[in-house]
Amino acid sequence: MAPLFPISRHPKRIGILTGGGDCPGLNAVIRAVVKSATQKKIQVLGFKDGFLGLVQNSTCPLPLESVSNILTLGGTILGASNKDDPFHMLEKNASGKIQSHDRSPQVLKNLKNHAIEVLVVLGGDGTMTIANHLHQKGVPIIGIPKTIDNDLVGTDLTFGHDTAVQVAAEAIDRLHTTADSHHRIMVIEIMGRYAGWLALRSGLASGGDAILIPEFPYRESKVSQMIQSRYQQGRKSSLVVVAEGAYPQHGKHVIDHLNPLSPEKIRLGGIGRLLAKRLESQTGIEARAVVLGHVVRGGTPTPQDRILATLFGVQAVELISQRQFGVMVTWKNGMLGTIPLSKVGGQTRLVPKTHALIRCVRRLGVSLGV
Repeated sequence: MAPLFPISRHPKRIGILTGGGDCPGLNAVIRAVVKSATQKKIQVLGFKDGFLGLVQNSTCPLPLESVSNILTLGGTILGASNKDDPFHMLEKNASGKIQSHDRSPQVLKNLKNHAIEVLVVLGGDGTMTIANHLHQKGVPIIGIPKTIDNDLVGTDLTFGHDTAVQVAAEAIDRLHTTADSHHRIMVIEIMGRYAGWLALRSGLASGGDAILIPEFPYRESKVSQMIQSRYQQGRKSSLVVVAEGAYPQHGKHVIDHLNPLSPEKIRLGGIGRLLAKRLESQTGIEARAVVLGHVVRGGTPTPQDRILATLFGVQAVELISQRQFGVMVTWKNGMLGTIPLSKVGGQTRLVPKTHALIRCVRRLGVSLGV
């Protein structure tokens, strides 16, 4: 029986899409894929707005000139969507009721009509889960890890993370002076979903006095005691960096809202404001909450992210030449590698309790709230 997507010895056409949310470095990957594919005389077709473009057959050709001057450009020239799963497209019917439809047959049809031999997919764990399902349907796929949260299993680093850490750290740096001027507690809430990498690294880089992450459910009393001790020592202010997924011992995550039309319905947010009120009540010291939000996801990628993204893009095209499919490119112990897509999706890479960064934080006397 002939394979659903026969791959010629020398592939002539590949597709690429950017799934999930936007992230610094996406354009650098697109550029690397297009430039290295062009060297091998392979055409690249982009699908717009993530998997939505696959369903709606919304495409754009990506010749070499289309990727000129996009290395430093934030966001993605292809557009992105974090709400669309071809296997579970959530749509409202005439009565307003939300129903799920399997649009994967249309995806397969569109790929075949465009003579796509391999699909390169950029995204996080949700995107890799969908990519794996498509691979099981017979689509040759290569995944490239993208997330500011750095929470994908199998890789030590994802592009976009370094830029987000830099933006967050710079923002926290600016809050030091206003906190000192008004003798306040500043609580800075940072993205990261259910993993604490972003808050941990940015908090450590910017001198946070407490860093609260999901891996260590905190005790408010411990944080309050640390703040009161600092003021007794003559310190003018305290900075508490809190991951959006952090939560108190015997407590729950704080949910900002639910999105019924998204595969990931729960959207975290609000722990910063809640914690600021609690700490002000317990210490008697004025507290303010700052939510960095989506600002850490935008803007020009750092040189490190540009380099990592470029390495990933070039490696993806090399894997096509080696006919390795159903895998995600990884960066492990300073080397490029791969991991099967089946081992990536639906999981979260948490901060190990014995990680070097955690040991460093403890030895500096920074509070983890435990």
